[in-house]
Formats: sequence, C-alpha cells, structure tokens
Amino acid sequence: MIIQGGMGVGVSGWRLARAVSVTGQLGVVSGLGLDTLMARRLQLGDPGGHIVRALGRFPYVGVTEQVVDRYFVAGGIGPDEPFRPVPKPSLHPSRRSTDLVVAANFVEVFLAKEGHEGLVGINLMEKLQMSSPAAIYGAMLAGVDYVLVGAGIPTEFPALLDAFAAGRPGHVSVDVIGAGAVPTVVVPPAVTAGAGARLRRPKFLAIVASHVLASYLARDAGTRPDGFVVEGPVAGGHSAPPRGPLVLDREGEPVYGPRDLADLDKMAVLGLPYWLAGGYASPDLLEAARRGGAAGIQVGSAFALCEESGLAASIKRTIIEHALSTGLPVRADPRSSPTGFPFKVADLPGTLADAKVYDSRDRVCDAGYLRAAYRKQGTEIGYRCPAEPVPTYLRKGGRLEETVGRYCLCNGLIATVGLGQRRDGTTEAPVVTLGQDLSFLPGLLGPGRNTYRAADVVSYLLRGDRTGLPAMAGVNQGGGGDAGRRSSPA
Repeated sequence: MIIQGGMGVGVSGWRLARAVSVTGQLGVVSGLGLDTLMARRLQLGDPGGHIVRALGRFPYVGVTEQVVDRYFVAGGIGPDEPFRPVPKPSLHPSRRSTDLVVAANFVEVFLAKEGHEGLVGINLMEKLQMSSPAAIYGAMLAGVDYVLVGAGIPTEFPALLDAFAAGRPGHVSVDVIGAGAVPTVVVPPAVTAGAGARLRRPKFLAIVASHVLASYLARDAGTRPDGFVVEGPVAGGHSAPPRGPLVLDREGEPVYGPRDLADLDKMAVLGLPYWLAGGYASPDLLEAARRGGAAGIQVGSAFALCEESGLAASIKRTIIEHALSTGLPVRADPRSSPTGFPFKVADLPGTLADAKVYDSRDRVCDAGYLRAAYRKQGTEIGYRCPAEPVPTYLRKGGRLEETVGRYCLCNGLIATVGLGQRRDGTTEAPVVTLGQDLSFLPGLLGPGRNTYRAADVVSYLLRGDRTGLPAMAGVNQGGGGDAGRRSSPA
C-alpha cells in the first residue's frame, strides 16, 4: 500500500529501503549517482564494511577487484583531501565506467534486500538516459523487484527489462541536441565476456503527472508498464512543467491549473494499478486513495526526514526545527535544475538556496550526471550543462539566458548526504529538496520527540487504513469514495 519515494542522491539509500521493506511495504533506493557514492564511501574506508561485503557477492570477481583496488582506502582519506573522481556518463561509456555503475547498483540493491524477504525497488530519472541501462542491469543482478522511472517519458524501459531478463542486449535512446534520439547499447555481460545471464524481470512502474501520459504509455504492449505512480505538483524533487505556456506567480513559481491534474477516473479505465503521490502522507488520504480505487500511495518527504534516510543528520534536524517553529518554505523553482524541469528547493541557510552561498560558489561540472549530449561538427558528440562555467557553456553553443539561476544539482545533492567534493579547503554546499507538504510532522513527532524511524512512518500511515482491501491491490475495486472522482491535488 505504501511506496517509499526514491529520493536522490543517496537520500533513499539502502538503509532506508531496507527499513521500509521489512515492514511489508515497498522500499526504494535511488539509482542516481551510485557510482560516485560507492567510490567516495570506499575512499572513506567503507565504514562498517558493507560495500566490500556486498562486492564480495558481485558475480564478476575481476570487476570487484578493480573497484576495490582503485577506490578503497584503508582508514579513509584525510578530511581535506579531495575524492578521486569517477568517469562521467557519456553516450559511449568506457568498460570501466559501465562496470562501476553496474557494480554500484548491485551493491545498493543487494544491501537493501539483505536478510529479509521484502520487496525492493530502484528509482531512476528518464533524463539520465546515458547511465540508466547499466544501473538497471546492476540492480537486476541483485534481484531488484521493481523499477520506477520518472522525469520524462519512459517508453523504452519495458523492452529494456525484457531484453536484460532474456540475456539479450538492451538500449535506451539518448536525446542529442541537434541530432535527435541516438540509441546507446548496453550488452548484458557488460562486466565480463561471454553470454548474458538470464535474470528475473522486475515489475516496471512509470511515474507520471497526467492521465494523458499514462494513456499513451498503456496503449501499446511495448511501452505498457505494470502500473503507475501518479505524482502531483507538490511532490519533492523534479516535477513535470505545467502544460501550455509557462506562467509564474508573484513568488516566481509555476502556476498549475486543471489541465495539470490527473483525472483518476481515466486512470482507473486503464486497468493498471496506480499509487498517488505528492501530499498524500496522511492515514486519511491513504484510506481515501484506496477507497477511490488506487493501490495505495507513494510517500517521500516523511521518509526523507526519518533516521534511516541518507540525508545528513544536521540537515534533518534543521529542517524539522524550522518546519515546526517558523515554517519552512519549499518553492517550485523553474530555473534551478539543469534539466529545465521545475525543482522543489527548501529555503535553508547554508545551502545553495542561500543567495550568498550560491554567489560564492565557483561553477564547476565534474560529476556530469545532468549534462546533455549535443552534436558538434559533423557527427562528433559533445556534452554541456547550463550549470557549468558560463564561458564554457557558451563556447559549446549554449545561450546565456539558460545559465541564469542554475544549480549544480549533481554536486549539491551529493553534498546533502555528507559526501560533497572537497576543493581548496572548502566542501561543496548542499541543496535540499522536499515536498511542499510537511503537515505529517506533528503526527510523527509526539511531545518531546525530535526524531522518528521509517517504521514509525509506516505505522502512522496504516493507522487509518480500514478498507479491508488486500495490499498492492489493483484499480478495479469499485469507486465509492470522493477520491475516485477527484483529480490529484495541486
């Protein structure tokens, strides 16, 4: 009934996913940037030995040895020493780059599934086309149960899962500016020579913002998912832009209207299970969603602030203190993300949302997850990001107006889980994303409490479920409640 949202980079880590899964709900790891996170944790000495233990179960010993030899530092690097970089995603990644992504996603899912029989999913952004196939293959090697993909139109992922499950090559098309969509192929035995292994196919959930996109994906067997997460505009992270011309309110946030809200009656007609997301962290809303025909809800922010999430403990404390006292503004910023999608930014001091912190940061692009491919002269391919140094971006054919207000989300989100890159005695500043509804906090924090666990979130949400419907039910359960007749909330 509950899907724990996949919050990157590293907020939805294996500890959080595991804690949710053991309660009988769907724990989800974020697949964004796992190669960087694993490499940096190894350079810190792998506290607890979890990564090395998981790599010991990776089926390709040669890759394990290469990863450990390259990145593991016994006792950890010094507090001011920079982290060794990992290869940036590209249209034609090197063998070493692909191996690292496959191994990192295997490790994260393996640790999330270790020692229990619960379900574990992995969440990916469709925009990260260059690294998604290798990430999915690594997750499938570890037996991932669900793959969830949003922030785009994930038409090619069902076929990709089919191919990998059958031990065949699979691909997704990469959008190349000036050249259209270019297929990039990942052969299943990307980490070894020989035939690809047959793997269990996970279920695929498409994260959508509208019934229109859901209908488009469901109409053809090649693009049809196993279900949907229907995400409203108040959800954290990236959101779909409003349909039609972009209109901003007085605060500079996108204005969403009736066309931007999913019609749940039309979702039900598709005959596939769906979960509602974005402001649903309430037992009453879970019950209403179930009575209206939804299989359940997806919840992100409530899990992001629990003890098991990867969010740095100091940031969690600050968020909770602000939210319960003066309130915490979370704005939908149409400019901050290099993807061009609106992105929810929490206005916290000391983060990139602080104008002084943003202005003092030297632009650098050394992670590269959100950079876009573009065609240079002839058939040559280059890469650019509007958050990189402005002169560099302009030399690559970008426009000046595209650089204004952009955040380096790659470095900022990595810093949010305490693994920010160190440069010249400074550490990258974090950027915090949350949903715009934090009304769940009083229900989770009783008198005298300033922290809670993932199991507390599950217990709180299930407290109001009295439908008697089986967990993970489909959509065709009747529609007696108002939830079945309304659109997703704005």
